[in-house]
Amino acid sequence: MAMLKVSDLSVYYGSIHAVKGVSFEVEKGEIVTLIGANGAGKSTTLNTVAGILPARTGSIDFLDESILGVPAHQMVRRGIALCPEGRRIFTQMTVEENLEMGGYSRTDAENDETIDEVYGHFPRLRERADQVAGTLSGGEQQMLAMGRALMGRPDLIMLDEPSMGLAPILVEEIFSIIKDLNDNGTTVLLVEQNASMALSIADRAYVLETGKIVKTGTGAELLKDDAVRKAYLGG
Repeated sequence: MAMLKVSDLSVYYGSIHAVKGVSFEVEKGEIVTLIGANGAGKSTTLNTVAGILPARTGSIDFLDESILGVPAHQMVRRGIALCPEGRRIFTQMTVEENLEMGGYSRTDAENDETIDEVYGHFPRLRERADQVAGTLSGGEQQMLAMGRALMGRPDLIMLDEPSMGLAPILVEEIFSIIKDLNDNGTTVLLVEQNASMALSIADRAYVLETGKIVKTGTGAELLKDDAVRKAYLGG
């Protein structure tokens, strides 16, 4: 049974047909990535799964239950967390306050335990627990956004462009953390502009072009695919 099953999903922005009959699955324990150019419909797909955007047609099932129409604020309780594009941290609050916001659906005792685990994944955040989040570096802000998403103890974490705007050495660190989270049991759905990094850690991948899935395969297969290399990997 697929953990997440998206079937024939169509999403519109006004009269613009942004996602056109997209279908894909994520199995428990996998890293699945959606790659494609800007405007291909990757972020729109994630935001629709997260309940932020409405679907015009199609179905979205999570753990064998329909989540179509479930409001975004209820998704964390269902076991899905979104780490949004652009991080969207609370810049005036401290690191620890940001993490506590991520655990809004859980008890204080549960959050105390989970914060410790998040600091285990992101030791730099522990060092900066009392620092105002807006003063963190870009890489640290991305870690905080990911840590905040993990506070709800999601079965599935969706990451939207986690490497955006980061220096190459930080990109490697973020991807290493994503792999580590997955190795520790978190299922990952990843949208990423850096196709080579995404494919290098993904179990499976889907290529989106102008709102449609045009190719699918394992991460390793698509890394070697001539059309993918030419379009997205500069090869």
